[in-house]
Formats: sequence, structure tokens, C-alpha cells
Amino acid sequence: MLLEFGKAGLLDKARQQPDKVKMVLDKVRSDGIGPTIKSVKAKLDQPMPLGYSNVGKVIGVGPGVTGFSIGDRVVSNGYHAEVVCVPSNLCAKIPTEVDDESAVFTVLGSIALQGLRLLQPEIGENVVVTGLGLIGLLTVQLLRANGCNVLGVDPDQDKCRLAASFGASTCCLGGDEDPIDAARQLSGDRGVDGVIITASTKSNEPVHQAATMCRKRGRIVLVGVTGLELSRADFYEKELTFQVSCSYGPGRYDPKYEESGHDYPFGFVRWTENRNFEAVLGLLKSHALEVKNLISHRFPIESAELAYQTLGNENPLGMIIQYSDDVADLVHRDVHLSPADQPTDPRLPGITMFGAGNYASTVLIPAFKATRSRLASLVSTNGVSSVHAGRKYGFENAATDPDAALAIEGVNTVVIATRHDSHADLTCLALGKGKHVFVEKPLTVTREQLDDVIRSYRAASSGERAPLLMVGFNRRFAPQVIKIKELLSTISEPKSFVMTVNAGEIPADHWVQDPVQGGGRVVGEGCHFVDLLRHLAGSPICRVNAVMLGDAPTLAVREDKVTITLEFKCGSIGTIHYFANGHRAYPKERLEVFCAGKVIELQNFRKMVAYGWPQIRKMNLFRQDKGNAACVAAFVDAVAQGLPSPIPFDEIVEVTRATFDAVEQLRYPR
Repeated sequence: MLLEFGKAGLLDKARQQPDKVKMVLDKVRSDGIGPTIKSVKAKLDQPMPLGYSNVGKVIGVGPGVTGFSIGDRVVSNGYHAEVVCVPSNLCAKIPTEVDDESAVFTVLGSIALQGLRLLQPEIGENVVVTGLGLIGLLTVQLLRANGCNVLGVDPDQDKCRLAASFGASTCCLGGDEDPIDAARQLSGDRGVDGVIITASTKSNEPVHQAATMCRKRGRIVLVGVTGLELSRADFYEKELTFQVSCSYGPGRYDPKYEESGHDYPFGFVRWTENRNFEAVLGLLKSHALEVKNLISHRFPIESAELAYQTLGNENPLGMIIQYSDDVADLVHRDVHLSPADQPTDPRLPGITMFGAGNYASTVLIPAFKATRSRLASLVSTNGVSSVHAGRKYGFENAATDPDAALAIEGVNTVVIATRHDSHADLTCLALGKGKHVFVEKPLTVTREQLDDVIRSYRAASSGERAPLLMVGFNRRFAPQVIKIKELLSTISEPKSFVMTVNAGEIPADHWVQDPVQGGGRVVGEGCHFVDLLRHLAGSPICRVNAVMLGDAPTLAVREDKVTITLEFKCGSIGTIHYFANGHRAYPKERLEVFCAGKVIELQNFRKMVAYGWPQIRKMNLFRQDKGNAACVAAFVDAVAQGLPSPIPFDEIVEVTRATFDAVEQLRYPR
């Protein structure tokens, strides 16, 4: 599916994702066509790591992980790679009786097993399996092990023969055989008890066919992919049940289970995806499940490109990719990408960047490249993204080891664009080595982390030349904001600021919403607007008040639907309306300033209108400019010329603490 999607043209990709097309159109309305095209191209340019089932030996165990030791032989749903890092709930130990090539089918077997668990077959029941690919043939074996009579249906004669070798009756659609008649014979004219569809097709026929085959109150489970234009008559007359199976079982796509390792109680959820892994391994151990004859190809990793070509051009079954047993030189391996031969001003920084995600690749890296700084190393936990972005933008190396990347000769500056919870540790690490630091917002996600950063900064600043520490509060560098600041500098009386942010909904289980990983949206993104108002007021924040939308069954998250009021020492006040419950077509960010009988309105960093200002009536831009490039350029210039940080450290700390004040009022109201 992914290979076919990758080969498709833009129009075909759009047809396959109508929901994404709507999002693109909404973004055009709010941000303009230029930024939208740039964003879409960047998204489509990102490579996607393939694979989801592998076997290997444990070479490292993360903090808090129990039940695994270095040297254990395990199966996981990690990507195709020499070294993978997976959460513990997506990993299972392999019994000594099960060889590697059999064990690597565990994840596929779990998909088949979950389909059975939903069907709930009983001994002696008659069940049809439509589609005899890998999942279908594994399903046939599991049904036979469960004491069921099985009919396998597929257009491929060879796959039908394999199903027959596992004890199934078969119906080859490539000949003159009629699957409805075959199902009638299997069930003695009473209709089969259930159908599991493991086919992949756009046609609605497999579901219609399944309904026709079933007895009254029969069950149909869709494990594969088919058209879903259902006929009410097919299901109404027989009172059939139809269910779609979700991959490996309970826990799948639940970040708390898969990423954070929170298991479901055994007594309440007997079969999670991890326990399904264990069950399949048990079936392989007892030889109730045989997979050796499902292997059609074997490729060494050096021939991976040929493997994927074969997958796209032929009709294979199980394809095994084999890796070297020697991993000593693979952990934290640097990949040399390009020679350092680009001319550069020796005063400009040598940069190691942490993070190669979407924002880093589309905004930060191009901005730093435009300064002609030396791009020495790009570090990320995902080798695919760092190598791809590194080659695209001219980094010398891609790496996964922070210490080695910081030790590269001539690197005096670190850019941090990783997940929010890692910002503080990486900032302290870089400061401890005397490096200048540009960290994407937020600086930290807890007060304790902020205290650690303050200590590290003060310790680093005690030397001959203090390193710069700057957070990417780019909006204060936007051209229209610079103009607003200039206009306000002529007014001595207090000002009123109203910032409205149409933030857009993010699912409750997204990492940004997690207080530990992302800090929540006020800390993770709201800090931008606190900093903007602090900059325009030109005065310290002396009081913060925050309230959020009332509780309601329809609101999965309330902390991203808030109003924050800031009071400044100079008497100015600012209100930030941060709402995630608006319409996408409405502008994302809107600033209004009221003072001295005058008003300024800035809409989405594209259109600005001034009321009552003789110096200016409007300032409109051809395309949105939030100040990202100017923010980076100011930082690089300060490093090159030995100037103070463009944003004073005390202001960064003040803004960060203000977001914590707001969040604490939201989470722990008095």
C-alpha cells in the first residue's frame, strides 16, 4: 500500500486522501497559497520508514523497562533497520524452540489472531477465509487449530494449494469454481457460521459475497481492505454482524499503551496486542502454526532495493530481509553525507542540530542554511529523517549520538528542535560544553527543568565568554510586529493587547497534549503569545490569570480552550484567547492593540491595518511572515559578532514562568 502510494502522482494522492485535501484548502484560506504549497511539498517529501515485524537481540534496555535483558532474543513491530528502538509493549521474548525466521511472523500472526478473537469461532463451526495472502493463510491455520472447518477463497491456484495443505477446503476464483456453492457444500446448505475477509481490493464484492454465504445471525470480520458500500438487505434479512478488526488487538494506536508502556489490567483485557504476540509465539513453539512454507524470498539487507522492487512487481508471500549479526559498529553510527567544502565566514557558527522533524526540516534548517553557517551534524533518533534532511540541506554528517556530534571540531552552536520534554536536558548538555544554544520553544516543560537550565546557564556564564541561550520566539521578529513595536515606542501611556489564537484541534492522545512529553498546548505553544505581548509591552509581567472552558462531555481536552490575562508593571494589560474549538478557515492568529485613541489590527501576519496613526494606514505582505528567518538570522549574527542575545535570558525565564503560572491555575484551580 505504501509503495503504491509513494509512486502515485499528486492528483492520485489527493484522490486517496480527501480529508487531507480539505485541510489544505482551509490552510490556503487562512495562510495563503505560498505557505500552503511549501507545507504540502515538505510533507510529501518526507521519507517514510517501512516494515513492522523483526527479530533480533536486545542490545540496550531503557530506564524503567522490566522483563528484558541484554542478549534476549525478541520479536517486535519495529521498522526494517539494523538497529531499532521499540516500546516494551511492542516487544516479546522468543522461546528457544522457535527459530528466527518463524518468529518474525509473530506480528502478522497477531493480526490474524485478532480477527479470530473478534469472530469468536467455536469447535466444529464452518468458516470461510476470503483472501489467501500471508494473513489469510495464517488465519486458515489458526481456525484449523481451533477445530473449525475452513474454506479458503482466492484467485491464485498456488495459494489455494497451500491452504489445502493446512487442511482447508478451497475455491479458486481463477477457474470455474463458485465460492457461494463451495460455502453451501461446506455448511450442508445451512450457510457458514462466519467469514473472515483478509483480501485487499477496492471492490465491494467480498462483503456482499460473505453476507450471501452466511447463515442467519452469522458473523463477518474484515481484517483486510475492501470497498464498504454495504447492502442493507444483505444484512437485514439475516441479522448479520459485521466488524472491522484493528490490527494486533487491544492497545493498538493507544499512545499510552504503545509508547508510554501502560498495560491494560490482565483480568479485564485478557488479550492485548502484546499478549497476542505471546500467544502466536506459543503456537509456533507447539507447531500448531507453521510458517516456513510461507517464505517465498530471502534477501540480504544490501539487496533491500531489489526486495521492494520484487514486492511491487511480483506476487510474493513472505519476504525475509537478513541482517548481519555484528552490531558493534551500528549503534550511534555517524553517516558522512558531504565534504565541508562550502565557503563560509569563519566567524559564523558551526552547528550541530538536534531533531529532524517537520518543523526543523521545513523552517529551522532552511533558515540556518540561509545564514551560510556551517551545518556540521544533524542528530535524531530516527536515522531515516536525519539522513534525508541532512543530504537535502548539505549537512556534513547525520548521527544519533549527541556527545559525539557535540565533539566535532569547530562546532560551537547547538540548535534544539526535538520533542519538548528533551529540550531541558539537551540545553544543559550543550551549555555544559560551552556551546551557544538556540532552542525551539518551549525552553522547558516543568519548573524543575527550568531551574536546571538556569543553573547550567549561570555556570556556563561564569567563564571568559558567556554562551548565548535563545528560545525561538520568532513572532517578535516578524516585520509587522517590528513596525508595531516602533509605533508603540512613541506612546507612553499603558496599552491594551488582545491576542486571539484559533489554534485548531489536536487529539487528546497526541504527545503535545501530554503534560510530561509536550507540556500541554499552553506551555508548548502559548508561550509564543506570552512572549509577543511581553515584547510589545516592554515591561515585566507582574500578574497572570487563566481560566478555561467549562467541563462538558463533548470536550476531550479543555486546557487548549483558555483565556490568559497578563498584567504588566507599566500598567498595560494583555489578553490571550487560545481556542482549539474554532473553524479551520478562520485566521489562526490575530492581534489587536488599543492605546491613546488608536488601534492596530494584525491578522495572521499577512494583513495589518492601523486606525488613527498618521504615520501608517496599513502594511500588507504578499505572503505570511512570522519572523522565523529573521529570528534565526539575529541569533547567528549575535554569535558571529559577539553580541548579547537578541532575547535577554531574563525575559525568556520570565515568559516561561508565566506559562507555568497559567497552567497551574488551569490544572489546580483554587
